[in-house]
Amino acid sequence: MNKGKKIIYWVATLWLGLGMTATGIVQVMKAKEGTGAADDMAHLGYPDYLMTILGVWKLLGVAAILIPRFPILKEWAYAGFFFVTTGAMFSHLAVGQSFTATLPALLLLALTMLSWYMRPENRKPVLANFSK
Repeated sequence: MNKGKKIIYWVATLWLGLGMTATGIVQVMKAKEGTGAADDMAHLGYPDYLMTILGVWKLLGVAAILIPRFPILKEWAYAGFFFVTTGAMFSHLAVGQSFTATLPALLLLALTMLSWYMRPENRKPVLANFSK
């Protein structure tokens, strides 16, 4: 892995981790003042308890992506981030909000995809050779 690719990977991964940690903490705490997270979830039609589930999953996903080893767990974390961000984007659009409401989720989706694509070989799962 060349130095440029490694820098892109770590910048994207750290920003992704920061974004998911921040939103995960807000969701776990069901923050109402200042963030409007609980109001946003209610406006989207989701129950309050979903915030706790999503927040915990985000925090666990960040840990999975940042700690060394466990490449299959990392794949699941990336997949979870993909589902959460695309689900958030669709949810905002489904209730009639403008495209700009999807931009935070779109940014996290882009960081998820960039981090996943640029990850070093030692962070990728080794696929078994089934051609024998």
